[in-house]
Amino acid sequence: MSKTTQENKAKKAKEQTKVEEIVKTDDTQKAEEVIETSETPQEVAATVKVAKKRSKKYSAAKAKVDVNKYYSLAEAVKLVKATSLSKFEGKVEAHVTIFDIGNIGEINFPHLETASKKVVILNDTILAEIKDGKIDFDILIATPATMPKLLPLARTLGPKGLMPNPKNGTLTDKPEESLKKLSAAKTNLKTEKKAPVIHTIVGKISQKDEEIIDNIKELIKVLKVNKIKKLVLCATMGPSVKILIEK
Repeated sequence: MSKTTQENKAKKAKEQTKVEEIVKTDDTQKAEEVIETSETPQEVAATVKVAKKRSKKYSAAKAKVDVNKYYSLAEAVKLVKATSLSKFEGKVEAHVTIFDIGNIGEINFPHLETASKKVVILNDTILAEIKDGKIDFDILIATPATMPKLLPLARTLGPKGLMPNPKNGTLTDKPEESLKKLSAAKTNLKTEKKAPVIHTIVGKISQKDEEIIDNIKELIKVLKVNKIKKLVLCATMGPSVKILIEK
């Protein structure tokens, strides 16, 4: 290798390092200037990602978060709400790094309702609608006391899988509790295909802090504390907040 070739390679490496250092400071303009004055800007630009220029509003929100601190759940939820920038109803997102890649399974969040299924408790109105052939629900809950009223309608409800039974919690002495549980959203937890990272919604910005915290606790419980490497919360539009997970 000639001396000139070695000098050119050393120069390119020095310029690339300089760009990388500038990018770390989030100074997009300076990074672009260095690339423009470089001897081979295409090569440098191809290997270095120029930092995205953030708005003043985002920068102000991010300034409220200490990037080196791990917050308690209560602190983190308050901070995520305070730094949400969306004008629409934002979500609270959880991004979790675990040790393995794959499908974890289903989770039933206690305070994350879903509009995809309608759950009702049997009463005289519902009973009359069923007799008229009107079935406007996805899950029917009954008590042992009201169940005899449904027996004549077994041929209508049975083939649709709507007859209450104790195995799935639809025949119970505590119908209100079953209603809340069955109305909760079931989410399938799985990692990215090539990375052990899980992304899931754990609430809405408008929800009570306690409800969001309960959802996050359930997530930690399902994933298991010793299998979580890192847990971060953020709003749909907002900076990330690291969570302190108590072992």
